[in-house]
Amino acid sequence: MALYNFKKIQPVPSASDFLDIVLSKTQRKTPTVIHKHYKIGRIRQFYMRKVKFTQDSFEDKLKAMLEEFPKIDDIHPFYADLMNVLYDKDHYKLALSQINKAKSLIEEVAKEYVRLLKFGDSLYRCKQLKKSALGRMATIMKRQKNSLGYLEEVRQHLARLPSIDPNTRTLLICGYPNVGKSSFMNKITRANVDVQPYAFTTKSLFVGHMDYKYLRWQVIDTPGILDRPLEQMNTIEMQSVTALAHLRTCVLYFMDLSGQCGYSVDDQIQLYHNIKPLFANKPTFIVINKIDVTRPEDLSEEEQVKLREISEKENVQILQLSCQTDEGVIDVKNTACDKLLAARVEVKMKSQKINDVINRLHLSEPQQRDDIPRLPFIPEAVIGRRPYDKTDPKRRKLERDIEEESGGPGVYNVDHKKLYILQSDEWKYDAIPEIMDGKNVADFIDPEIAEKLEALEREEDKLEAEGFYESDEEIMDSEEEEFKKAADEAREKKKLIVQAHRTSKMMKNRPVMPRTATTKSLEEIEKKLGEFGIDASAIRARSQTRSRKRKFDESIGDAIVREESLAKSVTPVNIEDRKIAKMKKRSEKIHKTAQRQANLYARAGESDRKILMKKPKHLFSNKSTVGKRDRR
Repeated sequence: MALYNFKKIQPVPSASDFLDIVLSKTQRKTPTVIHKHYKIGRIRQFYMRKVKFTQDSFEDKLKAMLEEFPKIDDIHPFYADLMNVLYDKDHYKLALSQINKAKSLIEEVAKEYVRLLKFGDSLYRCKQLKKSALGRMATIMKRQKNSLGYLEEVRQHLARLPSIDPNTRTLLICGYPNVGKSSFMNKITRANVDVQPYAFTTKSLFVGHMDYKYLRWQVIDTPGILDRPLEQMNTIEMQSVTALAHLRTCVLYFMDLSGQCGYSVDDQIQLYHNIKPLFANKPTFIVINKIDVTRPEDLSEEEQVKLREISEKENVQILQLSCQTDEGVIDVKNTACDKLLAARVEVKMKSQKINDVINRLHLSEPQQRDDIPRLPFIPEAVIGRRPYDKTDPKRRKLERDIEEESGGPGVYNVDHKKLYILQSDEWKYDAIPEIMDGKNVADFIDPEIAEKLEALEREEDKLEAEGFYESDEEIMDSEEEEFKKAADEAREKKKLIVQAHRTSKMMKNRPVMPRTATTKSLEEIEKKLGEFGIDASAIRARSQTRSRKRKFDESIGDAIVREESLAKSVTPVNIEDRKIAKMKKRSEKIHKTAQRQANLYARAGESDRKILMKKPKHLFSNKSTVGKRDRR
């Protein structure tokens, strides 16, 4: 059985909110405008779509509600009885059945009015049928006001219930009120159950979790139980009875021998005998709390006899603890957990499933092949070894002793190479070969390279001190001089190639002027060109034509000259083509003028319509006032 999580149930809206949600969704998700040119068939489809969409919206929400709420007949008996105690099973089933009936009624109403809409003969008739259909659906939902309110209260309470796994390892704490059940639970788990010095502080089931033997355990703290008939118990007490009846747990029945809880020892023993049938087939312990105040030895002889009778006749172990001083708390927890583990294993061994598993297992036992005794072999070094004694100065040294002699933890580094098993002990500290491209790197390293380098450096220092290199600095060989000259030429050539490339790439369609270029006068240009034997009269004439400024009074004449030159240069246009272009331009102007009024009253399409309010006025307003009646 899966772990139930009632916190995932969606909130149940009230009847009025339910209608707001569904009708607003219909208004937002369906078309909203009927135009004058619509035929009657399209009008029927328009309103049939609204009725069907509203019915689908109601059905989706009601169906989700029915699926999310747990069905009492399908869940674990513990949760079924707990819901019966808290909410009354009949009332809960009745509320869900009314919601289911409302769903079917809304479906019938939608089918009926869709059938009638197929024969609608006018816009008014179809509109009224749609209005009537939505009105009847709303009336059906309004009648579910009490059921929806009750289910919302149940959902809120279910969300507050602890998540209890009915089949996992569980310790259940029970007993009279104020005997220390919640204090014990706070000690062994991280649950923070409220603890007060008065009775019935715990009014519902509380669940805490702990770890023992690498397993997860849940501990359930139940409300106190009073010694009275089952019919007279209230809801708080019935929760404890339900947990005792249906959960496979280890029961810890708490007792307070000091009387601080307000109940005598006889009353607590009597309550144990009354609820003893609920402990059947469950490991049970009697836990005596507050031993720091009163121990079993301090009781009267008669009360001690009654406790011994329970322990001996019913095979119930008595444990003692004190939550005030923490005495015996861990022992009680460990003993209860061990007993429950053993009981669960025993139950599984008795089940039918264990036979299927055993049939698949085969245990092989080795057979003796002869009568020759084969004793275990123990090396002589082990037999003759002296036992280790820390106080013996001649004891063999352990790694810990070497560590202490070498500076202690953090300073001493373990020598793993001394444990290598090689043919020669001299090989233990050899360098591990480094392989690169299938070859040993050490084969390509001269072991005497450092000595040779030092000898070479000494020789160089000696030559430099004798002045051997001074002649080389003053006189340069002819070969070296030619090499240097060729290198300079190559650099210059490369510089020219780069400059030519940049010029062709970045300055493709314009002349390149250096940054240092300055403007030259016309006389300087003529003089320079004259030196090269070039006539510069054409350049002077062109320069004068470009630099000549027009006067204001010459503008009219220039315009005339410009028109004449334009008339000469432009090819003549056909008269018919000019008429067509003129008519086209005029038609475009008329079209824009006619569209202006339509653009002024332009409206968004049906899909762009949004209702930002939860309650559209036309759906929730009162009687209509004097005015138009063209609303949907």
